[in-house]
Amino acid sequence: MPTLVIANKCYSSWSLRPWLLMKQLGVTFDEITIPLDLPDTKEKVLRHSPAGKVPILIDGDVAVWESISIMEYVGDAFGVPVWPEGRKARAMARSVAAEMHAGFFALRNACPMNLGKKYAQKDRGEAVARDVARFCEVVRQARERFGAGGPFLFGAFSAADAMYAPLVTRLDTYSLPLDAPTRAYVDTILSLPAFKEWRAAALKETWIVDADEVDEEALENYRKAA
Repeated sequence: MPTLVIANKCYSSWSLRPWLLMKQLGVTFDEITIPLDLPDTKEKVLRHSPAGKVPILIDGDVAVWESISIMEYVGDAFGVPVWPEGRKARAMARSVAAEMHAGFFALRNACPMNLGKKYAQKDRGEAVARDVARFCEVVRQARERFGAGGPFLFGAFSAADAMYAPLVTRLDTYSLPLDAPTRAYVDTILSLPAFKEWRAAALKETWIVDADEVDEEALENYRKAA
């Protein structure tokens, strides 16, 4: 049985991605949680990955790090449909997943993932608004072109949904305004039993860092590791 090494469920956006995918697609796995920002965090992570970052998937003598690589490996090793079946849908799904990996910096920096908080709606700046608008566009285009088979971006759940799941939590946590199709998609992700399981475990964690109280250096370390 493979083992997924993750960080705090309350804050670790990158850990959520492969965890949610594997749960949603029925891949059985063990998990190891290494809390971030503790004196021995780096040492513990390095025991599993030369990159010194989470998440890490351990499958026998194979170690895979980086969320997209883990999800690709899961598809290859366990024969589950990580990407949409159709060539055109698959191309778009991979493109928007890579866009999430390399973009949305304003939203990610201004609104760090924190499942233990709920903030009132307020203006968070033009850059954040542009990122939200782009996400709404991704949802609209994917759903209109390929979403007929189900409630997810490409109909059935895929790695693209897993990649955007942490962004979805940010939209909810910070009460960011959304159009109706995007709100419906956000509610779909938040209502998944697998996501509810992750959130419930996050809220039981004892190593809680309050983003309103932590110093900026520690918060930046969380953002980089997550």
